Amino acid sequence: LDKSDEVPVTDDTRLRAIVPSAKYLLDKNAKLILCSHFGRPKGEIIEKGKNGRLTPAVSHLETLLGTKVVKADDCMGPEVEKMAADMEPGTVLLLENTRFYAGETKNDPELSAGLGALADYFVMDAFGTAHRAHSSTAGVTEHMKMSAAGYLLDKELKYLKGAVDSPTRPLCAIVGGAKVSTKIPVIESLIEKCDTVLIGGGMIFTFYKAMGYDVGESLIEEDMVELAGKLMKQAEEKGVKMLLPSDVVCADKFDKDAEATTCAIDSIKGMGLDIGPQSIAEFKAVIDASETIVWNGPMGVFEFPKFAVGTFAVADMLADATSSRGAITIIGGGDSVAAVNTAGLGPKMSHISTGGGASLELLEGKVLPGVAALTDA
Repeated sequence: LDKSDEVPVTDDTRLRAIVPSAKYLLDKNAKLILCSHFGRPKGEIIEKGKNGRLTPAVSHLETLLGTKVVKADDCMGPEVEKMAADMEPGTVLLLENTRFYAGETKNDPELSAGLGALADYFVMDAFGTAHRAHSSTAGVTEHMKMSAAGYLLDKELKYLKGAVDSPTRPLCAIVGGAKVSTKIPVIESLIEKCDTVLIGGGMIFTFYKAMGYDVGESLIEEDMVELAGKLMKQAEEKGVKMLLPSDVVCADKFDKDAEATTCAIDSIKGMGLDIGPQSIAEFKAVIDASETIVWNGPMGVFEFPKFAVGTFAVADMLADATSSRGAITIIGGGDSVAAVNTAGLGPKMSHISTGGGASLELLEGKVLPGVAALTDA
């Protein structure tokens, strides 16, 4: 959903992702109740906008599912229970934004029970919130006869867990984004499991600082410099190749129209906003030699066309790796997904994750509460 006042659906990735599970259940004549949140209303009822009602999703869901979707104005209570009880087999009821209740994000027992009173069985297909122990992802399962993973969740677990637990080697991880601090646990985990780790994005300058380079006006996290050095040492000790860009595209200011120049990493001027052409060629050599590639985070400021070259080059390489030789390519949520979709390369990847934080936690080897709560097979 777009987060403006009128909230049209501008990105239906997550809506489309639940269609296989939803259609399977409808084909079996199930009474299908859909439950979701939107934004962060923090316990307030907000009529529209970025934290508002789920009403704008109704017509789009009807198109995707090919059937009428009735929407409730609440997600628990006597009125909603009556709507659920009166449903005919093979029909769909959409509940209101679960985060209109402040207890949703606290796994509130009352809300969990209220949601549980509406159905007999629970299907968890919201991978994007599976790393949260909320009422609608974990607590609700305590009030069900049985709780199961949907097709989307099953696919996410298969690809993301499979990539790190039993990969087809060589396994390469590409980690980008602005900050080292948000990716430390996943980098540490990937060093334990990967053959090669490629680092891009704004975080590279913190690593360069640890190596003693002058990074000009580039983004760095001073409090992470020492840790960046330790991560490089950890990779070396494990025999894992950690490859940083050998050149960067620099700008005189943080602006889409800034003048762009390519600099070697020992002569950075201004601020680095993308990886350079030599780095792209070096990354390509590693990607071409890998059988499983996991990517999380852009290589530069890809919102600015001048500094999007590295990100889109990596997207092209991964699409080619899958289409030309069958390599497994996994796009691990967040901005990487946006970049791949912008480039129109989504269908060429093995798997595009619908969860940013959830995919990172799974790659870190964590147990996801929304998965742990399901009935054991």
